[in-house]
Amino acid sequence: MDNRETVQETEEDIGKVEVPPVSGVFAQPWSMNKVFGLLAVFGPAAIVASVSIGAGETIVVVRAGAWARYGLLWLVLLSCVVKGVFVTYLLGRYTAVSGEYIGHRLVRLPGPRGWLLIAIVLMEMIGAPLAWVPIAKPCGDLFHFFISAMLPASLSEITYENIITCCFIGLALAFGLRLSFERLEKQQLIICTILVVGTIIGTLMVRPDLGRAFIGSLSFGKLPEFPEWTPQDAVQNPLLTMATAFAYVGGSVMGYIVYANWVGIHRWGMTGHQNIEAIQRHAFTHDKIDYLPDDPEQVSRLRKIVAPLRWDVGMGAVVLFIVTGAFMLSGAAVLYPLESEFKGWSLLTEQRHVWSNIHGSLIWVYYICIIAALWGTLQALPEIYARVSQEFFQAIWPNREWNYDKIRRVVCVYIFITTFVIVWLNIPFDILTQIAGFILANLSIALMMLGALYLNFKLPAAYRTRWPMLLGAIVSAAILIVFAGISGWGLIGKLFGVG
Repeated sequence: MDNRETVQETEEDIGKVEVPPVSGVFAQPWSMNKVFGLLAVFGPAAIVASVSIGAGETIVVVRAGAWARYGLLWLVLLSCVVKGVFVTYLLGRYTAVSGEYIGHRLVRLPGPRGWLLIAIVLMEMIGAPLAWVPIAKPCGDLFHFFISAMLPASLSEITYENIITCCFIGLALAFGLRLSFERLEKQQLIICTILVVGTIIGTLMVRPDLGRAFIGSLSFGKLPEFPEWTPQDAVQNPLLTMATAFAYVGGSVMGYIVYANWVGIHRWGMTGHQNIEAIQRHAFTHDKIDYLPDDPEQVSRLRKIVAPLRWDVGMGAVVLFIVTGAFMLSGAAVLYPLESEFKGWSLLTEQRHVWSNIHGSLIWVYYICIIAALWGTLQALPEIYARVSQEFFQAIWPNREWNYDKIRRVVCVYIFITTFVIVWLNIPFDILTQIAGFILANLSIALMMLGALYLNFKLPAAYRTRWPMLLGAIVSAAILIVFAGISGWGLIGKLFGVG
């Protein structure tokens, strides 16, 4: 999307368009070169997976493994399938098939113009500072752990941790302002590779019980028994704890929405059409998608040129499950026997036991990798917030100019100020993650999944997703709604003593 582009109302009629031909690796016969070419497709979903590897994967699921052992692996698998596959694919597929930005179609939902888009932006901006602190503050605690011997005793440990946390956030935002999409994609691919290789090797070396892990992955809906060292909040609010873990696997709603925008940057599907700007202007001003051809051969061709999307989404979901599952396995294999309670903000510091169990020298490898991963997450989020906000604001108010760089600067200033306040309020980890998980993931992703189903049915019948994927999407929407209800009701009960 052009940073200065403003979509104008027009009655341009483009007729039936020609679907671009199948090209590149997808036009080749099967061979080893094609296999490597398919692996090279992996890009946008790598960013979605690596950006979501924040407090959820590195902290929440490890903490769950430390008391639930292998009993909640089914929750990780379910979240990866629902969000990593169905939500991501359906949102990205609409843009790949129609060539239109999803915000430009969702703005037409019944009701006040753009109500869903405004609601999503508001929920993300309310919940984002609450989500940043659980990512950054454990890093602040970890840095304080490194340098505490060199610091004067004039200030308390909490004060030093808060200062370091604010500096960490500020630097991540400053570097994020200078990060282009191309550099972001390369950076997150490197982070994905490091995390996948590192977590697989590390997990195998701590020798988890793979039999119990397999059973735990298939024990859908089962809440394990609580050992004595289970955090008191989990004992008192078990369903809320479970719903929060589900929410934090996979990240926030904007990470899925922006995927469709990145599909356009890669020019997959119809977004690679030579007249894509005219197609987008036409689609934005017409309620019916009447420009896609009816010819069965053209329909078949379009299904083939959206193949990069299927490969990208599939690989992204696998990466998300491997990394998240590995973190939970490490918590189950090492921290469960140690009866780790994860008190305060020493959530990353406690995980050194996983690596010291292998060899003491690996602790520093872990520290470097985990800080790099969380740094990459925070650094990438301003790009996501700004790109989605620009798309949504252009859809709602098309005659105004919405500059991407300006939006990104405003978002960074807002995030820094709000996170600064939250850091110094010293709000407990549990309540931050529970509120953020409800707003940013369980509720907002459920709404967007309903929006994704709406988008699918706006396509001509021949271009809608096939029934197995549609059935999976409907089931996924139901699961998301259930977890949103559990999360919301659990929060009401905890905060207001209801229930």
